[in-house]
Amino acid sequence: MPTEKQKMSNGDLYNASDPTLLEERRNARLLCNQFNRTTGGEEEVRKQILKDLIPDQGTALTIEPPFFCDYGSNISVGCNVYFNYNCIVLDVMKVTIGSNVLFGPSVQIYAATHPMNWEERASSLELGKPVTIGSDVWIGGGAIICPGVTIGNRCVIGAGSVVTRDIPDDSFAAGNPCRKIKGL
Repeated sequence: MPTEKQKMSNGDLYNASDPTLLEERRNARLLCNQFNRTTGGEEEVRKQILKDLIPDQGTALTIEPPFFCDYGSNISVGCNVYFNYNCIVLDVMKVTIGSNVLFGPSVQIYAATHPMNWEERASSLELGKPVTIGSDVWIGGGAIICPGVTIGNRCVIGAGSVVTRDIPDDSFAAGNPCRKIKGL
């Protein structure tokens, strides 16, 4: 029988109150709190905390505090990725980010979701859908990336957009819901 963590990783309904998952989220919150308390002169301390929080990262990951995530271990980041202030990643499923990606302030990435059926939702079970962001992407400030979305390579997502569906490569997309405005 699969563990709750295996169910979560598979995108199946899972119990988020499972002791293993609670402990992993607690550890991520402690690391986020440590990171968010650092000052501008503590770059090496920040780098070490980020390596502990997000082990699957390329070179030159920069995150401006505050930053929040559920697990960190479900985030995969390429090289030269920049998160501006106040970003959130709900990484109950894999969140894959390519290289040379810029996130404006207050960007939110949600891999976490809940069942649409009220009876399943009332059971306190949750689920997730993976999020993929290609390389050479710029996500404008305040954008929300919803569960299950793929943003292609070389895209620009306008500030304040709510991305509810996939965006193809080489697109400028914006709005609520976010839609392709033009090719790049």
